[in-house]
Amino acid sequence: MARIAGVDIPGRKHLWVSLQYIYGIGPKSARDICDKAQIEPSKLAETLDDNEVKRIREIIEGDLKVEGDLRREIQMNIKRLMDLGCYRGLRHRRGLPVRGQRTHTNARTRKGPRKGVMSRKK
Repeated sequence: MARIAGVDIPGRKHLWVSLQYIYGIGPKSARDICDKAQIEPSKLAETLDDNEVKRIREIIEGDLKVEGDLRREIQMNIKRLMDLGCYRGLRHRRGLPVRGQRTHTNARTRKGPRKGVMSRKK
């Protein structure tokens, strides 16, 4: 099991699939990494030798922003929107959908579980 960008990638999967376990790498960028490193994307991750793992690490560190750096940047962008007080920032602050979805009946993921109508005590 190889460790790349602080993540143990699964060995029994194809390389292009196992690279997607790293936050910030999707199918397209995983295949691009394999092409730049000159490694067959369908090769199993556990069959990589040290030289190939080193090439993949160098490509990811040089070209892409992944894992902690990417998460931090996204959080900073959201915090910036909230500090500005723009519409998107207010929606983030209130925990409501940000991209124009309806909230009358849906949006349970953002709003949390329903708060039912309280019955009156007699």
